[in-house]
Amino acid sequence: MPWFFWSLVLVVWVAGAIGFPWGWIVVALWILSGALIFLPATEDLLARYLFRLRRPTLVEMQRLGPAWQQLLRRASTPEGRFVLWIQDSDEVSATATPGHTVAVTRWALYTLPPQHLEAALAHELSHHLGGRAWLSLINFWYAIPARGGLIVARAVARLMRRVPALGCLIGGFLVLAYAGIALVVITFGHGYIWPLLFLTPFVAPPLLAWLNRWHVKEADRKAAMLGYGATLVQVLYGWQMQHQDSLGRETSRRAQVMSNTPSLIDRVHTLEQAGGIPPQAWS
Repeated sequence: MPWFFWSLVLVVWVAGAIGFPWGWIVVALWILSGALIFLPATEDLLARYLFRLRRPTLVEMQRLGPAWQQLLRRASTPEGRFVLWIQDSDEVSATATPGHTVAVTRWALYTLPPQHLEAALAHELSHHLGGRAWLSLINFWYAIPARGGLIVARAVARLMRRVPALGCLIGGFLVLAYAGIALVVITFGHGYIWPLLFLTPFVAPPLLAWLNRWHVKEADRKAAMLGYGATLVQVLYGWQMQHQDSLGRETSRRAQVMSNTPSLIDRVHTLEQAGGIPPQAWS
């Protein structure tokens, strides 16, 4: 619901720029477009072109197959329900995907031993456990405008940090623009809802980023409940050692608030609390 609400706000913004009542046609078309997710080819198109995933080769499936089969048996999940994809990334976890798409990173596939690879797959599969595939697809489809707005907000924030003078100019322009819009709306008696909606660029990004981090931690908790907690901790520490990452302590507080993924230390704490993992089980 948070993703749908912020997406609806952005779509209404676009409709307002077009002008009402024609703008309501744009809102109606966006809502009706959710029916596209029920087309069989939609998931493949999203995986290939939006998430930039690829199907594993025969050699890669030979490596993935045993770990994947063991995980499905432990999770009591039918074999043909989900489809494996590869994300060409050196991250420890792949991007969370909706529907029946389960992705694993290239780093996990080529670096991890079989037991650790199974734990990484357990985290990715846990994003899908406990929910219906069609519901996750609807949630993702209606979240696309909000996710796009979040990407733009992060890009503007990075630009403002790198070029302080430009950042001050953009910040001043946004403040003046919002003050003018709020004054016009209140003066002509359009109520107080529209001024609140124009606050979304400042309120939505940190809330939606927190929601993404919460989803990652939930997947870690479910993986720990399946019995992969201690092994997944080893995977995280192995990735940290290979990439010389300091578990998120070197980043600024602002970067942590706007990050889509929790720091490694937060994920380790989540796994420890969910699975009751003693320190002697880490090595």
